[in-house]
Amino acid sequence: MNSVPFGEAMRVWARVAALSFGGPAGQIAVMHRIIVEEKKWIGDDRFLQALNYCTLLPGPEAQQLATYIGWLMHRTKGGLLAGIVFVLPGLVAIMILSWIYVLLGKVTLVQGLFFGLKSAVLVIVIEAVLRVGRRALRNNVLRALAVAAFIAIFFYDLPFPLIVLAAGLLGWVGGRMGWKPFLVGPGHGRAGARHVADADSILGEETPSHARPNLRWSLRISALFLALWLVPVAALHFGLGGTNVFAQIAVFFSKMAVVTFGGAYAVLAYVAQQAVDHYRWVTPGEMLDGLGMAETTPGPLIIVTQFVGFLGAWRSPGAFPPVLAGTLGGLLTTWVTFTPCFLWIFFGAPFAEMLRTNKALAAALGAITAAVVGVILNLAVWFGLHVLFAVSRPVHWLGATADLPVLSSIDLPSFVLAAAAAVAVFRFRFGMAPVLLACSLAGVVYSLVASSL
Repeated sequence: MNSVPFGEAMRVWARVAALSFGGPAGQIAVMHRIIVEEKKWIGDDRFLQALNYCTLLPGPEAQQLATYIGWLMHRTKGGLLAGIVFVLPGLVAIMILSWIYVLLGKVTLVQGLFFGLKSAVLVIVIEAVLRVGRRALRNNVLRALAVAAFIAIFFYDLPFPLIVLAAGLLGWVGGRMGWKPFLVGPGHGRAGARHVADADSILGEETPSHARPNLRWSLRISALFLALWLVPVAALHFGLGGTNVFAQIAVFFSKMAVVTFGGAYAVLAYVAQQAVDHYRWVTPGEMLDGLGMAETTPGPLIIVTQFVGFLGAWRSPGAFPPVLAGTLGGLLTTWVTFTPCFLWIFFGAPFAEMLRTNKALAAALGAITAAVVGVILNLAVWFGLHVLFAVSRPVHWLGATADLPVLSSIDLPSFVLAAAAAVAVFRFRFGMAPVLLACSLAGVVYSLVASSL
């Protein structure tokens, strides 16, 4: 029986949010340590059931997991509290950093800071490829699927949603047909070292009455969150026209919210492809700067999209002052990115047990995760081209086109800094925070020395 006071829950979720650095893996680990091991609100089995459901959803799984647990403990208001508080520190931090970026970005100190961050971020993305790959690619069929996804997006520029859809359909068919390569089981193991039984937790083993499937309630809450999400999008699109930057931001990031399977790094590959090459909201370097901001602030890594929306509106402010337009664009991006997350949880969580035990859906998720490895590899290559080389040129081969670097244009300071970060991460196993801090300081020192010469 739940006996956690709501005020205490608010303080605990604020603590979880403040400590949620390190991307989804680090955030989930922090949540498990505090919610399961320390507070014993729920047990390990229920925690992993919720986590496995959240991996089936588009969007940031750590934020959705917080929403799910908050809903289990304190109904809808608990889910709203947990989900909003989880996002809030990152929202505030990225907004402040965005203001500094556009107002003081030409200052040598700031330029050096972001120069150093880019090299560290490149290594962090490469480490993410290896980490996700080790978990997801457990046989040659899934490895081949990852390679095919990389070729499709890097050489043929196929859209990320199409790759996700194709992989999911292939996995679903494989699961239905009972093909062994797709029936590899869930990718998550135990999140912590000490096992807490559900019976020993505050919530206990029984399913709370509000957590049982109720189609009427699910449809009612879904209608509310659909309206909160899509009514502003429709108003901007039809009121301002499809070419207006606010309408474009609302529509693009709403589409992103329903196709972003596979975690933040996969999402960023899609955002980079569209925001840089299609909409021209940001440059490749600015995309890297935004990712560096998100890596060094608490909250979901996908909050980097707020920076993209900020710069997009800042560049096309219309009747607004640029900084105000950017602020509105950033807030709009965050709204349409995270509002659907509450919809997925409040509608689907009561049916999570059915979804978790469905082999075809589990196989579809495994195939999507394998394809996502290829997509993240594309992101790593894309970042590497823009961090380490000043010039790249298109190369045509077998009907495909790819940008390959001009080797003579290598940026030696960036290469040295990235190599040092790689040694720190892969050889000496330093964590993300010290590597980001060291690279940022090195970038500042280099820029101050270079500017004085």
